[in-house]
Amino acid sequence: MSDDWLKDDPFADEDDPAAREREQRRREREEKRAKREGKKAEAEQQAPPPPVPEEPVALSPTPRTPEEEFWDEELEAPEAVVEPAGPAEPERPEEPVTPPPPPPPIPAASGNGRPPAAKRGRGILAAIGRHPFRLFAVIAALFVLWFLGALFQPFHGDGSGKVQVAIPKGSSVSEVGNLLSEEGVIDNSTLFQVRVTLAGKRSEIYSGNFTLAENMSYGAAIDALSVPPVKRTLSVTIPEGYTRSQAAQLAEEAGIPGDYTKATIKSKYLDPAEYGGKNAKDLEGFLFPDTFELKPNAPVEDLVQLQLQDFRRRIKGVNMKYAKSKNLTVFDVVTIASMVEDEAGVDSQRGLVASVIYNRLHEGMPLGIDATIRFATGNYTEPLTESELAVDSPYNSRTNAGLPPGPISNPGLASIEAAAHPPKTGYLYYVTTPGACGKLTFAKTEAEFEAAVAKYNSAREAAGGNSPDSCGE
Repeated sequence: MSDDWLKDDPFADEDDPAAREREQRRREREEKRAKREGKKAEAEQQAPPPPVPEEPVALSPTPRTPEEEFWDEELEAPEAVVEPAGPAEPERPEEPVTPPPPPPPIPAASGNGRPPAAKRGRGILAAIGRHPFRLFAVIAALFVLWFLGALFQPFHGDGSGKVQVAIPKGSSVSEVGNLLSEEGVIDNSTLFQVRVTLAGKRSEIYSGNFTLAENMSYGAAIDALSVPPVKRTLSVTIPEGYTRSQAAQLAEEAGIPGDYTKATIKSKYLDPAEYGGKNAKDLEGFLFPDTFELKPNAPVEDLVQLQLQDFRRRIKGVNMKYAKSKNLTVFDVVTIASMVEDEAGVDSQRGLVASVIYNRLHEGMPLGIDATIRFATGNYTEPLTESELAVDSPYNSRTNAGLPPGPISNPGLASIEAAAHPPKTGYLYYVTTPGACGKLTFAKTEAEFEAAVAKYNSAREAAGGNSPDSCGE
C-alpha cells in the first residue's frame, strides 16, 4: 500500500520519517521567523518611537484546541509540502546581485570649460535661438548705451560760432529747451530737459541775453545758462572836483547822446533852492561825482538824473549842525567844499583848508583862492597870469570878500564832510610846500605866510618857473 495517504493525515505516527521531517521543517521555519521578528524589533528600538495611538479595549482571546493550532501553523507555512523521503538538499548560497554597468564617460571639456563647438550649436545666433531672452538683453543694453551717449555726449564739444539767444523772463525749462533747439544751440529739447533735471538746475536757469554757440553740448549750454548774463551797460566815471564843462567832455567821449551842459542847467530831480541856492544859475556842485552804469544808448539826461539822485542820498548823512551855527546853508557848505576839493592836495588836509576858509570869512578877509579864478577864466592847467588874477568876476576871491556866488566844481563826500564841520584852528594862510607831493604849509600870521611864500618862490625859480609841488626824494 502506498504511503501517500500519510501526507494528509495529521495524526500519523510520530515514528514516521515523513512526520519527523515535516516537524523538522516546521521548527526551521519558526526559527527563521523568530530571527526576522528579532531583527525587526531591534530596528524598531533604534527608530524614534511612533506616536502611541489610543489603546483599544482588549478582548479576551477565544481558547484554541491543539488541533486548531496545528492546522494554523500548517496553513501559515507555504513551505509545508511533503517531498519524497531522502536526504535533505543543502541550502544554496544566495547569488550576488550584479550591479548595473557604469554610464559612459562625459566628453572632456575644451580649454574654456565648454563642450566642443560641434556640440554647442553654431555660434551666437544658435545660442540666441535657444535662449530668446538673451536677444532682448542685448537690445536693451545697446539702447542704454546709446541713450547715455546721447544724453551725456562724452565726445561733444562746446560748439562753434556765436548765437545770440534771448531767454524771456519766466520761461520754463521746456520752453528754454525748445528755443535752444530752434536756434541750433542743442540737438534735442527733451534730452536737454533731462540733463537739467539730473543736474538739479531746473530753478537755476536765468533769463536774459546770452551769447552761446552752435551745436553745444547739453552740459555746456546748462553751465552757460546757470550764470547770470552779463548786462551790457555803459560805465561812466566822473572824478571828484570836475566841473560841468569837464564832465560834459567825458560824456561826449563816452558816446552818450545828448548835451550834458544843457541838461545840467535845470532838472526836475533837484532844485538848488531847496538847499539855500536861490540864485543858483545851474546845477554846479550838485552833480555828485561817482561811477555810473547806463543802458546802451541811454540819453545824457539819465546820467544827470543818477548824479542828482546820488547827491540827495549822500547829503542826508552829513552833519550840518556846526555849519548852521555859523549861519551857513547847505548850498554854502557845498560851495566851500568845492574850493576844498581843488585846494587840498592830500586828504588829511581837507579839514585844515576848510578851517582857513571859515577863519577868513569870520575875519571878513578875501579868501584869495586861485581855484575860484580858474573857474572864472577856465584856465585849469596853465599858470595864472596877472590879468587873470585881476579878472572882473564875482568868482575872483582875491578882489571879492566872502563866498563866491556858488560852487566852482562838484565835490566828493570827503570834502563836503570837511566843509560841514572843520577843525578849529588859528590858520589864516596856506601855501604849497615845495617837493611835498601837494601838501600845504599853514600859517597863522602874515609873517609866517610871507616866509612860506618866499620859500615857495625860490623853489619855483629853481624849477624854471614851474610849480615846485612835485614829490621829492
